[in-house]
Amino acid sequence: MAHVSLLLARASLVALAVSIAGAAGPAFANSSGGSGSGGSAPACKPGYVYDANKQTCVKSSSMNDEQLYQQGRDLALAGRYEEALGVLAAVRNQNDSKVLTMVGYSHRKLGRFDKGMAYYQQALAIDPNNADTREYLGEAYVETGRMDLAKAELANVEALCGTECEQYEDLAAAIAGQPDE
Repeated sequence: MAHVSLLLARASLVALAVSIAGAAGPAFANSSGGSGSGGSAPACKPGYVYDANKQTCVKSSSMNDEQLYQQGRDLALAGRYEEALGVLAAVRNQNDSKVLTMVGYSHRKLGRFDKGMAYYQQALAIDPNNADTREYLGEAYVETGRMDLAKAELANVEALCGTECEQYEDLAAAIAGQPDE
C-alpha cells in the first residue's frame, strides 16, 4: 500500500511540474531541451533568454552584454550550440573578443569549421592574447588535420599562460589525440 501511495505522490509531482511549465508563458520554447543536464537554463523562444534570478525567460534586451555572454557561453559549453548562437547574437557589442570566440566555438562544434575559424581570427585581431581563442583555434586545426598550425597555437598558449593552464592542457591533449570530450 505504501508503494502505491509513493507512486501516486510521484505522479502528482510530475503533473504539478508539467502544469507549472505550461503556465510559464509564451517565452519558453516548446522543445525537448528542458533544463538540460548540469542545471543549465531552459530553452527559451528566439528573442528571449533565461534569467536565473527571476527563474523565467525574459526579453534579451533586459539583460546586459556580460549576462548575455555568460549565458551564451554556458549554453555552448553545455553542447547547446544553436541556442548559444541565438543568445550571443543578442549581445550588443559584437566586436568583443570573447563573444566572437564563443560564436566561433559554437559554429565549429556544429561542423562549420571555416566559419568558426573566421570568428576566431576576428577575435584574435581584437585580442591576440586571448588564450581561449588560441586553444579553440588550435583544436579546430587538429580537427581539420592541420597539426603544424595546431602546434603553433599550442606554443602561443604556452607563451600566454604556461603549461599548467587549462587551455594548454586541453589543446595538448587534442594534439595527442585525446580530446576532452
